[in-house]
Amino acid sequence: MVSPVKVMIGDELNNVGELILSQADVSSSTTAFSVTKRSLHGGLRGGMEIIEVDNGRMKFWLLPERGMGIWKVWLDGIEIGWQSPVRGPVHPKFVSIHDESGLGWLGGFDELLCRCGLESNGAPEFDTQGKLKYPLHGKIANLPAYKVAASVDSNNGGIRVDGCIEESRFKFQKLELCASVTTKLNSSEIVIHDTITNTSDTVGEFQLLYHINFGAPLIGAGAEVYAPVKTLVPRTHRAEEGVSAWSKISAPEVGFREQVYFMDLLGNGADQSQVLLHNAAGTLGVSVHFDLTQLPCFTLWKNTASMRDGYVTGLEPGTNYPNPRSYEQSQGRVETLQPGESREFDLRLEFHLDESSIAKAQQKISEYQATSQPQIHQTMQEGWCIDVV
Repeated sequence: MVSPVKVMIGDELNNVGELILSQADVSSSTTAFSVTKRSLHGGLRGGMEIIEVDNGRMKFWLLPERGMGIWKVWLDGIEIGWQSPVRGPVHPKFVSIHDESGLGWLGGFDELLCRCGLESNGAPEFDTQGKLKYPLHGKIANLPAYKVAASVDSNNGGIRVDGCIEESRFKFQKLELCASVTTKLNSSEIVIHDTITNTSDTVGEFQLLYHINFGAPLIGAGAEVYAPVKTLVPRTHRAEEGVSAWSKISAPEVGFREQVYFMDLLGNGADQSQVLLHNAAGTLGVSVHFDLTQLPCFTLWKNTASMRDGYVTGLEPGTNYPNPRSYEQSQGRVETLQPGESREFDLRLEFHLDESSIAKAQQKISEYQATSQPQIHQTMQEGWCIDVV
């Protein structure tokens, strides 16, 4: 048995095009794989360091300077992600999180996967004087990781990149999120394991949401979402207009206003759940797997605007719904951590490249759904939506 090969990338990512790990590091490997560090240049990318993981079949870019998010995936020659009007990945130094509008976060948003939180993860919130209290989706996606390390385990063919992000402030909360992103050689899956720890000697609070986003070619007219729905609630009056077609993805539409649906999902006996998004032909898709005891709240974001304005659909499991923090607090959906306490989160992205794989995912979701009839609300509901009158 061969011990895993591990390389510390460090806190200072200074070298351009540095090969971290490759097939040469594991003599028993028959697969050409690599973990490479790169520095980006030009425009809003200037100064961004990325880690490119290539497992021999699938390649993806990790963004340690953007909260260990995932920018895009390339699988069997297909680019999976979305085309934001923002030309990214954007270095956090160009993102004005605390812009007075509360929407500065959008200036850096173009990842396939980014974390939202930790102090807050929902819509912006202002105090009674109109001063910003909590910016849109929080700060974690624009904070850099430290203790970044890459490793490969020849025993199970696993490639892993780790990094920790601190969201702390003197006289305020002190939280640390340590992320592990893993894939196996020749795999079409990415596994994420996150641990949030309260590093303070006083009680802390947090929210966490995974904003997972897909555009063309995965979505287009006729694409569809499959989810084992226990309860579904439209977030706004605009979303109420589309409840009957909540699972359908439409063609790009100039001026489209987003529709958002909050869901309570079903799972198996071990509280594991799954949501599938696939194209109209049923030949390309993705499943998001997660644990309902860790991430009990699911949000579907449909933003099928024109291609140039950001044609995208988001699958978003979270600890809460992305309402303003104080509203979620009033509904008991803000998590508490005792001093030194940690909470763990597991997420798996499974990419489907054929009809058979998609059919299997649909069957599994149908089994979850068979345990209960979905309750689809036609209007916003108290306890779910802040705008209920």
